[in-house]
Amino acid sequence: MLKKFAIVVMCSSLGLAACTTQDPYTGEQQTSSATKGALLGGLAGALGGALIGRGGANRNAILLGAGVGALAGGAIGNYMDRQEAELTRKLRNSGVSVTRVGNDIILNMPGNVTFATDSSDISSNFYDVLNSVAIVLKEYNKTLIDVAGFTDSTGSAEYNQALSERRANSVAQYLVSQGLDSRRFYVTGMGESNPIASNATAEGRSQNRRVEIRLSPLTN
Repeated sequence: MLKKFAIVVMCSSLGLAACTTQDPYTGEQQTSSATKGALLGGLAGALGGALIGRGGANRNAILLGAGVGALAGGAIGNYMDRQEAELTRKLRNSGVSVTRVGNDIILNMPGNVTFATDSSDISSNFYDVLNSVAIVLKEYNKTLIDVAGFTDSTGSAEYNQALSERRANSVAQYLVSQGLDSRRFYVTGMGESNPIASNATAEGRSQNRRVEIRLSPLTN
Protein backbone atom coordinates (compact mmCIF):
# COMPACT_ATOMS: atom_id res chain seq x y z
CA MET A 1 0.00 0.00 0.00
CA LEU A 2 2.82 2.43 0.89
CA LYS A 3 4.54 1.79 -2.44
CA LYS A 4 1.38 2.41 -4.44
CA PHE A 5 0.65 5.57 -2.46
CA ALA A 6 4.15 6.91 -3.03
CA ILE A 7 3.90 6.28 -6.78
CA VAL A 8 0.58 8.12 -6.96
CA VAL A 9 1.95 11.09 -5.02
CA MET A 10 5.12 11.29 -7.11
CA CYS A 11 3.17 11.01 -10.35
CA SER A 12 0.91 13.83 -9.20
CA SER A 13 3.88 16.03 -8.45
CA LEU A 14 5.59 15.26 -11.76
CA GLY A 15 2.49 15.45 -13.91
CA LEU A 16 0.47 12.56 -15.39
CA ALA A 17 2.13 12.79 -18.79
CA ALA A 18 5.54 12.20 -17.23
CA CYS A 19 4.38 8.98 -15.58
CA THR A 20 2.16 7.30 -18.17
CA THR A 21 2.26 5.96 -21.67
CA GLN A 22 -0.54 4.75 -23.92
CA ASP A 23 -0.94 1.03 -24.56
CA PRO A 24 -0.76 0.71 -28.38
CA TYR A 25 -3.34 -2.10 -28.38
CA THR A 26 -5.96 -0.96 -25.87
CA GLY A 27 -5.39 2.80 -25.89
CA GLU A 28 -5.37 2.78 -22.07
CA GLN A 29 -2.95 4.92 -20.07
CA GLN A 30 -0.40 2.96 -18.06
CA THR A 31 2.76 3.66 -16.07
CA SER A 32 5.80 3.27 -18.30
CA SER A 33 8.51 0.79 -17.33
CA ALA A 34 11.19 3.47 -17.14
CA THR A 35 9.05 5.78 -15.02
CA LYS A 36 7.93 2.95 -12.75
CA GLY A 37 11.52 1.92 -12.22
CA ALA A 38 12.60 5.47 -11.44
CA LEU A 39 9.76 5.91 -8.97
CA LEU A 40 10.55 2.63 -7.26
CA GLY A 41 14.18 3.65 -7.03
CA GLY A 42 13.20 6.92 -5.44
CA LEU A 43 10.91 5.18 -2.99
CA ALA A 44 13.64 2.73 -2.03
CA GLY A 45 15.88 5.69 -1.27
CA ALA A 46 13.16 7.40 0.74
CA LEU A 47 12.79 4.29 2.84
CA GLY A 48 16.49 4.37 3.66
CA GLY A 49 17.38 1.32 1.57
CA ALA A 50 15.13 -1.03 3.54
CA LEU A 51 15.09 -4.41 1.85
CA ILE A 52 11.93 -6.26 0.94
CA GLY A 53 11.38 -9.96 1.46
CA ARG A 54 13.57 -10.56 4.51
CA GLY A 55 11.56 -13.64 5.54
CA GLY A 56 14.28 -16.15 4.66
CA ALA A 57 13.33 -19.67 5.70
CA ASN A 58 9.85 -18.48 6.73
CA ARG A 59 8.96 -18.06 3.06
CA ASN A 60 8.19 -21.75 2.67
CA ALA A 61 5.68 -21.80 5.50
CA ILE A 62 4.11 -18.50 4.42
CA LEU A 63 3.68 -19.54 0.79
CA LEU A 64 2.46 -23.04 1.63
CA GLY A 65 -0.02 -21.52 4.07
CA ALA A 66 -1.23 -19.23 1.28
CA GLY A 67 -2.05 -22.26 -0.87
CA VAL A 68 0.97 -22.32 -3.19
CA GLY A 69 1.61 -26.02 -3.71
CA ALA A 70 5.03 -27.49 -2.94
CA LEU A 71 7.14 -29.51 -5.36
CA ALA A 72 8.33 -33.00 -4.49
CA GLY A 73 10.30 -35.91 -5.89
CA GLY A 74 10.99 -36.10 -9.60
CA ALA A 75 8.67 -33.16 -10.27
CA ILE A 76 11.29 -30.79 -8.86
CA GLY A 77 13.94 -31.49 -11.49
CA ASN A 78 11.45 -31.40 -14.34
CA TYR A 79 9.97 -28.13 -13.11
CA MET A 80 13.36 -26.46 -12.84
CA ASP A 81 14.46 -27.91 -16.22
CA ARG A 82 11.51 -26.27 -17.96
CA GLN A 83 12.05 -22.99 -16.13
CA GLU A 84 15.76 -22.98 -17.03
CA ALA A 85 14.98 -23.62 -20.70
CA GLU A 86 12.46 -20.77 -20.80
CA LEU A 87 14.83 -18.33 -19.10
CA THR A 88 17.68 -19.32 -21.41
CA ARG A 89 15.49 -18.70 -24.43
CA LYS A 90 14.23 -15.31 -23.25
CA LEU A 91 17.60 -14.04 -22.01
CA ARG A 92 19.70 -15.05 -25.00
CA ASN A 93 21.98 -12.16 -26.06
CA SER A 94 20.82 -10.06 -23.08
CA GLY A 95 24.15 -10.13 -21.24
CA VAL A 96 22.60 -12.17 -18.42
CA SER A 97 23.99 -15.67 -17.87
CA VAL A 98 21.79 -18.58 -16.80
CA THR A 99 23.59 -21.23 -14.74
CA ARG A 100 22.20 -24.41 -13.23
CA VAL A 101 23.53 -25.57 -9.85
CA GLY A 102 21.71 -28.70 -8.73
CA ASN A 103 18.05 -27.79 -8.59
CA ASP A 104 18.81 -24.06 -8.39
CA ILE A 105 19.09 -21.59 -11.27
CA ILE A 106 21.40 -18.57 -11.00
CA LEU A 107 20.92 -15.46 -13.15
CA ASN A 108 24.07 -13.33 -13.18
CA MET A 109 23.31 -9.72 -14.11
CA PRO A 110 26.58 -7.82 -14.68
CA GLY A 111 26.74 -4.23 -13.46
CA ASN A 112 27.73 -2.93 -16.88
CA VAL A 113 24.28 -3.83 -18.26
CA THR A 114 22.13 -3.24 -15.17
CA PHE A 115 23.41 -0.02 -13.57
CA ALA A 116 25.47 3.05 -14.36
CA THR A 117 28.69 3.43 -12.40
CA ASP A 118 28.10 4.15 -8.70
CA SER A 119 24.31 4.10 -9.18
CA SER A 120 21.44 1.91 -8.01
CA ASP A 121 19.06 3.19 -10.71
CA ILE A 122 18.35 0.45 -13.23
CA SER A 123 19.54 1.33 -16.74
CA SER A 124 16.59 2.10 -19.00
CA ASN A 125 17.65 -0.46 -21.60
CA PHE A 126 17.54 -3.22 -18.96
CA TYR A 127 13.83 -3.01 -18.17
CA ASP A 128 12.91 -5.27 -21.08
CA VAL A 129 15.27 -7.93 -19.73
CA LEU A 130 13.71 -7.75 -16.27
CA ASN A 131 10.25 -7.86 -17.85
CA SER A 132 11.23 -11.14 -19.54
CA VAL A 133 12.43 -12.54 -16.21
CA ALA A 134 9.17 -11.47 -14.54
CA ILE A 135 7.06 -13.21 -17.19
CA VAL A 136 8.82 -16.51 -16.57
CA LEU A 137 8.71 -16.17 -12.78
CA LYS A 138 4.98 -15.47 -12.90
CA GLU A 139 4.44 -18.72 -14.77
CA TYR A 140 6.70 -20.67 -12.41
CA ASN A 141 5.19 -19.45 -9.15
CA LYS A 142 6.55 -22.38 -7.11
CA THR A 143 9.99 -20.81 -7.17
CA LEU A 144 11.71 -18.91 -4.36
CA ILE A 145 13.66 -15.83 -5.47
CA ASP A 146 16.88 -14.71 -3.76
CA VAL A 147 18.31 -11.42 -5.01
CA ALA A 148 21.86 -10.52 -3.96
CA GLY A 149 23.90 -7.44 -4.84
CA PHE A 150 27.71 -7.44 -5.11
CA THR A 151 30.34 -4.74 -5.71
CA ASP A 152 34.05 -4.62 -6.47
CA SER A 153 36.54 -3.60 -3.78
CA THR A 154 36.85 0.06 -4.85
CA GLY A 155 35.83 2.38 -2.02
CA SER A 156 35.12 1.58 1.62
CA ALA A 157 33.53 -1.67 2.72
CA GLU A 158 30.67 0.27 4.35
CA TYR A 159 29.88 2.19 1.18
CA ASN A 160 30.03 -0.95 -0.96
CA GLN A 161 27.71 -2.78 1.41
CA ALA A 162 25.09 -0.04 1.18
CA LEU A 163 25.42 0.19 -2.62
CA SER A 164 25.02 -3.57 -3.02
CA GLU A 165 21.85 -3.48 -0.90
CA ARG A 166 20.36 -0.64 -2.94
CA ARG A 167 21.09 -2.40 -6.21
CA ALA A 168 19.61 -5.70 -5.10
CA ASN A 169 16.55 -3.91 -3.77
CA SER A 170 16.08 -1.97 -7.03
CA VAL A 171 15.97 -5.23 -9.02
CA ALA A 172 13.64 -6.92 -6.54
CA GLN A 173 11.30 -3.93 -6.28
CA TYR A 174 11.00 -3.73 -10.05
CA LEU A 175 10.16 -7.44 -10.31
CA VAL A 176 7.53 -7.03 -7.59
CA SER A 177 6.09 -4.08 -9.50
CA GLN A 178 5.52 -6.46 -12.41
CA GLY A 179 3.14 -8.56 -10.32
CA LEU A 180 5.40 -11.01 -8.49
CA ASP A 181 4.53 -11.90 -4.90
CA SER A 182 6.99 -10.15 -2.56
CA ARG A 183 6.70 -13.08 -0.15
CA ARG A 184 8.73 -15.17 -2.60
CA PHE A 185 11.76 -12.88 -2.24
CA TYR A 186 14.80 -12.73 -0.03
CA VAL A 187 16.91 -9.66 -0.78
CA THR A 188 20.39 -8.97 0.53
CA GLY A 189 23.54 -6.99 -0.14
CA MET A 190 26.89 -8.79 -0.09
CA GLY A 191 29.11 -5.74 -0.56
CA GLU A 192 32.57 -6.60 -1.88
CA SER A 193 32.51 -10.16 -0.52
CA ASN A 194 32.43 -13.25 -2.74
CA PRO A 195 34.23 -11.84 -5.81
CA ILE A 196 34.09 -14.03 -8.91
CA ALA A 197 37.19 -12.42 -10.47
CA SER A 198 40.28 -10.50 -9.39
CA ASN A 199 39.72 -6.95 -8.20
CA ALA A 200 43.25 -6.14 -9.37
CA THR A 201 42.09 -5.56 -12.96
CA ALA A 202 39.36 -3.41 -14.52
CA GLU A 203 37.88 -6.46 -16.23
CA GLY A 204 37.76 -8.38 -12.97
CA ARG A 205 36.14 -5.50 -11.10
CA SER A 206 33.52 -5.25 -13.84
CA GLN A 207 32.61 -8.91 -13.32
CA ASN A 208 32.37 -8.46 -9.56
CA ARG A 209 29.88 -5.58 -9.86
CA ARG A 210 26.73 -7.63 -10.33
CA VAL A 211 23.31 -8.69 -9.11
CA GLU A 212 22.60 -12.39 -8.84
CA ILE A 213 19.15 -13.94 -8.72
CA ARG A 214 19.05 -17.48 -7.35
CA LEU A 215 15.87 -19.43 -8.10
CA SER A 216 15.06 -22.40 -5.87
CA PRO A 217 12.10 -24.79 -5.89
CA LEU A 218 9.44 -24.42 -3.23
CA THR A 219 9.40 -27.67 -1.22
CA ASN A 220 8.02 -28.85 2.10
